Amino acid sequence: MKLRCLIVDDEPLSQEVIEGYVNDAPQLELAAKCSNALEAAEMIRSQPIDLIFLDINMPKLSGISLVKSLAKPPAIVFITAYPEFAVEGFEVEAVDYLLKPCSFERFLKAVSKVESYLQASGRKLEADYFVVKADKKLHKIGLEDILYFKSIGDYVKVYTRDKVLITNETLRNIEDGLPPSKFIRLHKSFVVSLQAIQYLEGNQVKVGEEMLPVGLTYKDKLMERLGG
Repeated sequence: MKLRCLIVDDEPLSQEVIEGYVNDAPQLELAAKCSNALEAAEMIRSQPIDLIFLDINMPKLSGISLVKSLAKPPAIVFITAYPEFAVEGFEVEAVDYLLKPCSFERFLKAVSKVESYLQASGRKLEADYFVVKADKKLHKIGLEDILYFKSIGDYVKVYTRDKVLITNETLRNIEDGLPPSKFIRLHKSFVVSLQAIQYLEGNQVKVGEEMLPVGLTYKDKLMERLGG
């Protein structure tokens, strides 16, 4: 899963530089760019954001004031031309503090710190879609459309509400890329969407029009997740 990031800076040139860095970093995905903190606050309320590259000295509302106004702020990396703001920046638990102009190497170091921070704090990055390679194409599938994954030999079938895709990814790799709050392993050959489960009966669950097997080693965890 890529980190969905937001660039907040009132200087167009600075926005352009950071946008170039984001586009060159494979673990990042640019959600939006904002020219002021008020615009950024609205953007954060309207969509999931994992990371903000945030200028401090901006008109009307500073970057630090923006962070303080958020109930659950994303990971913050301040990028500013003013080193005197560093102490105040870390007081609001910024993950890193970059001085303009920063190099791409230093930028990547900050991104690495963010990844470690999110992992250590137990904050799981959850996009609302899953990307799978099948029939020589990359398919972007909404998580709500996925029913289950079935391993068959060296392939995995992806069952969605309206189609079936076949990929040569392993089931383990697929499971590692899914948000654990929404998917669960049922069996050595099945990973299923929790919201797609209609009911559990014996050692099977009803998903769509199918009854899928539940392995004995996975049943207790499934029962726990279903509240049983």
